[in-house]
Amino acid sequence: MIGEEENFSDAIHNVNEGMDILPKTFFWMFLGLLGTALVSFYTYSTGLFNTILQEGYFGILLILEIVVVLVFSLLFRRLPATIVGILYFVYAAINGVSLATIFYVFDLNSIILLFVVSSLLFGGFALYGYKTKKDLSNWHTLLFGTLLAGLVVSLFNLFFQNSTLDIIIDWVILLVFFGITAYDMNKIKQLSLVDTIDQDKIHIYGAMELYLDFINIFLRILSIFGKRRD
Repeated sequence: MIGEEENFSDAIHNVNEGMDILPKTFFWMFLGLLGTALVSFYTYSTGLFNTILQEGYFGILLILEIVVVLVFSLLFRRLPATIVGILYFVYAAINGVSLATIFYVFDLNSIILLFVVSSLLFGGFALYGYKTKKDLSNWHTLLFGTLLAGLVVSLFNLFFQNSTLDIIIDWVILLVFFGITAYDMNKIKQLSLVDTIDQDKIHIYGAMELYLDFINIFLRILSIFGKRRD
């Protein structure tokens, strides 16, 4: 009986921790998106982005962005929570600089409107991933295989410049990221119940995953429906 009570108590504790992690995850995601938006608009409005292009720093910026993501992903379990948090915000800031391009290409009202639309769609698929009783781990191969294929085709299309193919790729990748959002949310819910993972870092990891999902959904929706500047 004592063992059963302890097991029941542990289960309740895990569920409570999982519920606590979700608000933290979305709060950190919000902070990351806010930081990206502020840095992006500052980079555009001050002309800093033009300076970066003229000085030839944009390529270095993209490489640095990839390095930060790789370090975050590969060393997440080993690094202290503070370092993981710093890496997250460094990535959000660097991404903000590179995303300043959207202000040159798209109308500001269109950006704001489609940001709201993207938020609603993202929220719907994240809610499904959290509420569903299904284990979505078996989606992994299909989703990431399709994503990889889409990215490869998009690289080839840089040489062919087929506008119809560009639209198809945007739609395919958008649908894939709807699925990845549900998959990631479901995975975060499962990870929050695993005692072997530092609970102080789970919400940062989840924030990074969902941050990337939202950014990709927003950019694809903007590419498909965005009103371009004259």
